[in-house]
Amino acid sequence: MGKLALAAKITHVPSMYLSELDGPRRGTRRDAIDGHIEIGRRCRELGVDTIVVFDTHWLVNANYHINCAPHFKGLYTSNELPHFISNMPFEFPGNPALGQLLAKVCNEHGVETLAHHATTLAPEYGTLVPMRYMNADQHFKVISVSALCTVHYLNDSARLGWAMRRAIEEHYDGTVAFFASGSLSHRFAQNGLAPEYAFKIWSPFLEHLDRRVLEMWEAGQWKDFCEMLPEYAVKGHGEGMMHDTAMMLGALGWSAYDGAAEIVTPYFGASGTGQLNAVFPVTPQDGHAIPAAQASRADGYTSVATRL
Repeated sequence: MGKLALAAKITHVPSMYLSELDGPRRGTRRDAIDGHIEIGRRCRELGVDTIVVFDTHWLVNANYHINCAPHFKGLYTSNELPHFISNMPFEFPGNPALGQLLAKVCNEHGVETLAHHATTLAPEYGTLVPMRYMNADQHFKVISVSALCTVHYLNDSARLGWAMRRAIEEHYDGTVAFFASGSLSHRFAQNGLAPEYAFKIWSPFLEHLDRRVLEMWEAGQWKDFCEMLPEYAVKGHGEGMMHDTAMMLGALGWSAYDGAAEIVTPYFGASGTGQLNAVFPVTPQDGHAIPAAQASRADGYTSVATRL
């Protein structure tokens, strides 16, 4: 029925917004902004109606969550970096029906997921920054998915991504894009050194590690990458423990994925962290490599719905 038309790993660095403002940083993130505009253009060309963002700034301590309110509007100030993003306006439509469908199918796949459509919860800047440049005219509906998952299994995140693809392809009458919104290495510069590292990676080790990962992505070495992802997420300081990346790769077929990354915005440093924009072609998959559900098979597991 429906179609997953595009997947992408995207940056959301707050210095993108800062680079719009008058001052010494004006224009310094033009390449990242242009990358977002290009990805948005491709989504329009492919007929995408809804963008689903796996947001590594939405922290959750239990279950997976989907913010699928009917409409989002407000002013956003970052609690982490209020001197970078302050009173940034945002507005775009949501897609409650699709959000509830995604949660239903994730649960059917053994990944406990809750959809929130009657909510005052606003998206985090992992969603808001990309939508500022891709969706200024509110062309796309937007759904945000929690991807800063503090006690979760990467296998479950991969399975969630696959379940969401199945929901779209089997039950949704429309076209969707998935964005993994988060960095590669995410080791911020030590306090007091942020200006010095505004355009640099925190350490040579992390930069070399990130660059080797990008070589693997461009070469399509997905079996090797999926095997190393849990260790890379820890030792490479992956943002949100790289649950966004696991979700995206799960949707693409996990270790059986047979596509290759196209780098839209080349790798760059931001406050010590490693960033890029990359597009991943969606290829036919049968799901044989998707990990089994993990949390829901644990001893003592009971559904949260039975306890609330």
